[in-house]
Amino acid sequence: MFPSLPRLLAILLWPLLVLSCTQDIPDSQFDARKTPVAARDLTFKNINIRRTPDRSLLKAPDETYILGPGDILEIEIAEVPGTLARTFVMPDGMVYYNLAGGVHAEGLTQAQFGKKLEEALSKDYTRPLVNVSLVEVHSRRFWILGRVFKPGLYPLRQPTTLLEAVSQAGGLFTSRFSGTTEELADLSKSVVIRDGDILPVDFEKLIRNGDTSHNIYLRHNDYIYLPSATTSTVLVLGAVAAPQAVPHKDSLTLIDCIAQSKGPAKDAHLTEVVIVRGSLDKPAASVVNLKAILTGKETNVLLQPGDIVWIPRRPLGLLETTVKLIFQDAARTVAVGEGARAAGGNQDPVITIPVTSP
Repeated sequence: MFPSLPRLLAILLWPLLVLSCTQDIPDSQFDARKTPVAARDLTFKNINIRRTPDRSLLKAPDETYILGPGDILEIEIAEVPGTLARTFVMPDGMVYYNLAGGVHAEGLTQAQFGKKLEEALSKDYTRPLVNVSLVEVHSRRFWILGRVFKPGLYPLRQPTTLLEAVSQAGGLFTSRFSGTTEELADLSKSVVIRDGDILPVDFEKLIRNGDTSHNIYLRHNDYIYLPSATTSTVLVLGAVAAPQAVPHKDSLTLIDCIAQSKGPAKDAHLTEVVIVRGSLDKPAASVVNLKAILTGKETNVLLQPGDIVWIPRRPLGLLETTVKLIFQDAARTVAVGEGARAAGGNQDPVITIPVTSP
């Protein structure tokens, strides 16, 4: 059977079409025999960051407990039967008891509140003597999240050290197969955050070596985070549209991460993008010209699990200072995310850490 006329014409003309097309393509066009330029590895500069707590952090707080919303109190008027009652400090800072009505308690010690309550009750009782006991603490607390057995929010009832906090949370999470914590908690990147800053605490020295010079006392709203050693992500922060942790896969590049973070922000300073690698006590940094990479003037770069990519909004100062700020920004970002996941549907504030890009 012979082919149809249209098909026969196509067979006869095909070599002529191929010849004419190849003659029109200039030499500079794509050649399938050429391989694309591979992404390059980075050269890093080691950064020296001091990680020794000040002695003041090792002293137990000696201030008297200050009442706050949520604290549960037990109150009784001495020698007056039937006046023993349990109540709590309301969100507006008031306590309602007996005939006294609302008495402001937030910001006062138990003794100061007792005096104010006696003044309020003196209208109905002759020289009342009031006993105030703190039953449960809810207004002073600390967070501990990450690779511990019982992560969450804990009341700060009494002076509490970092090791005591880890113990309250059930200790470091261990593998049910090996019984060790080595592959589960990354102590080299574990942090304590206070008022938005990372405290100079070395968890490896404290937990593995028993160095008590890092066993600091906790304060209200301190945040402890022990990340997983098995998490394979790259944290993209700073002037990007969607700061996030990008899952690390084979041959993950800087452009891949920026694309998954929906691109740079309008005010991004692209010529000095910082990539931080390593632990908190032994970090290293590399400055990359992202603008040159995007325009094809420089080669794309490869990233590793645990890297932090930070795009500034203005030219950098000292690299050592910048790396400290990047670690703080990274820790605060992770803290907020972990706190939100831990709180779930809880109506209480998730976590109070200011998140700002340096």
